[in-house]
Amino acid sequence: MAYTYDRLLAGTAIDDADKRVRAALMENGFGVLTEIDVQATMKKKIDQDMDGYRILGACNPKMAWEAIGLEARIGAMLPCNVILRQVEGGTEVSAIDPVASMAAVDNAELHRVAGQVRDMLKTAVDAA
Repeated sequence: MAYTYDRLLAGTAIDDADKRVRAALMENGFGVLTEIDVQATMKKKIDQDMDGYRILGACNPKMAWEAIGLEARIGAMLPCNVILRQVEGGTEVSAIDPVASMAAVDNAELHRVAGQVRDMLKTAVDAA
């Protein structure tokens, strides 16, 4: 089972991809709550160099509200992470598949919500 939905933004630098992804997320009802610059963190913490790698914590408040109402502890799996990874030929965008990440939770209604969020994230990644 795949746990991410991936797309290559060919010929796109990570900063440009970041702008495109954020705009597409916003257009699809998501905000970015958290951001981790993994490349900068690895350099600072362990003096290791790596290609550009960012993690954006995306959240659709309406869907998060619904999920938390169905499973109070589901916040441990939120927000939905979207990564931007500099690769040869451009930037790869990968969004978590909420259905895969929540598969261990025995709650059919939560799985329905996760499916809706998966479709929304896929639409955003495709639009970036």
